[in-house]
Amino acid sequence: MTDVTSSKSTRRPHHWRHDLIELAALFTAVVVADTIAKTIVKGPDGPYLLVFSAIALVATTAFHTWWARRHDHASHAPPAGDTGGRPTSDLPAMSESAKHEKRTAQESGTPTAETTLWRMRTTVADTPGSLAALCTVLARLGVDILTLQTHPLADGTVDEFLLRAPADLSAQALARETAAAGGRDTWTERADAHDLVDTPTRVLGLATRTALDAAELPLALRQLLGRCTLHSVPAVSLSGRPTGEQAPVEGVLEESVMRLRDPHGGTLIIERPYLPFTPTEFARARALVELDARLGPRVPRSQDVLTLPEGNEITVRRADQRDLAAARAMHDRCSARTLGLRYHGPVGDADRYLDHLLSPRFGRTLAVQTASGRLVALGHLLWDGDETEVALLVEDDWQRRGIGSELLGRLVAMAEETGCDSVYAVTQSSNTGMVAAMRALNLPLDYQIEEGTLVITARLTSAPRPAARTQQDQPHEGARRAER
Repeated sequence: MTDVTSSKSTRRPHHWRHDLIELAALFTAVVVADTIAKTIVKGPDGPYLLVFSAIALVATTAFHTWWARRHDHASHAPPAGDTGGRPTSDLPAMSESAKHEKRTAQESGTPTAETTLWRMRTTVADTPGSLAALCTVLARLGVDILTLQTHPLADGTVDEFLLRAPADLSAQALARETAAAGGRDTWTERADAHDLVDTPTRVLGLATRTALDAAELPLALRQLLGRCTLHSVPAVSLSGRPTGEQAPVEGVLEESVMRLRDPHGGTLIIERPYLPFTPTEFARARALVELDARLGPRVPRSQDVLTLPEGNEITVRRADQRDLAAARAMHDRCSARTLGLRYHGPVGDADRYLDHLLSPRFGRTLAVQTASGRLVALGHLLWDGDETEVALLVEDDWQRRGIGSELLGRLVAMAEETGCDSVYAVTQSSNTGMVAAMRALNLPLDYQIEEGTLVITARLTSAPRPAARTQQDQPHEGARRAER
């Protein structure tokens, strides 16, 4: 930080009393000089003495002026070597390991202009000067503090920094110097340009996304709290039995676990074992959940109208639990084999899963309906802890028309937008339609057999996404209807 001092504050005050005193002294000097001159002139060497007196007076005045200016400047100038900061002896000393790393970087010729962004969180004592000591150590290491958040605790304060550090400064050295300055429980993580957004702006953006789409709440909580695992435990199981999970209205904070009441019933459990939550983070998460509860069910109303190769038009839109009746009617029209390939279990249990699958708390659902309004396909993007699952169900009469591939491509695009590294599909080797749709993504795939089922995992960050389907196999977009 730079201290700026106004020019008004550095100007010495001007007093009218000084002017009066100087004027009176001037008149007195004139009278005395006139008296002396008259006395000297009457003597034999009077004119010579008068000239020498004038020269001596001028010399004395010049010397006095020079001396006064020099004395005034010397009294206001800072001591030699003073930079305006604290004395070097008062600053925390840099450890030998940090000095060695700094000398090594200088000897190796590493460019000092290269920097790295870090997120660092550490706990310091809640005493005057503790944060200043930490900032001083960071300054010694050449670290620039971009943002700072404070999270008050009962026995200290958690300080969260966004830092721009020299590229040759390792995370271990940063943590070591932080500990030497009084920091404890230090955690560091690489940051990127997205972290440069200030916290109020980021929280408002997450609140806006949550307000527009109920399915955004789990994603908003993950982005708000960093790398964490979120589970939504319903109050009633799929078989209709109470699960015993019902958090109090105000929620519960237990170090690395949060329990918040789910507006749709049940409990939201958020875990972050590597870093305990702070009361500030708990309050922010609870505010997002309360916002979701007040706004009620909602999904974006935009939809796309596509034309199938045979000329039929279909509409792809978001779905939620309000489509439960139409989804059950589609189940009734599906064959037992189609339902068995989708749910990997007894066909009679399929209807029980629909309410769970259509809930925005567990993910996002895309629905395909015909021009008459009949629901003929569903695609699900499900949040499964730290992983993401994709699932498809297409009515028998509408299979082999490219609908499944279209839904899967859109679901994978949604997963990429939310920052997922991969998606997986659980199916059977006999489900050639699902296997072909996953291959058509043109992404690296991993295959694994688990308990008689096939798990196909697509990595989203390893390859480009050119479309592999031909124009004959896929529907094309005939029109796009904005919010209606």
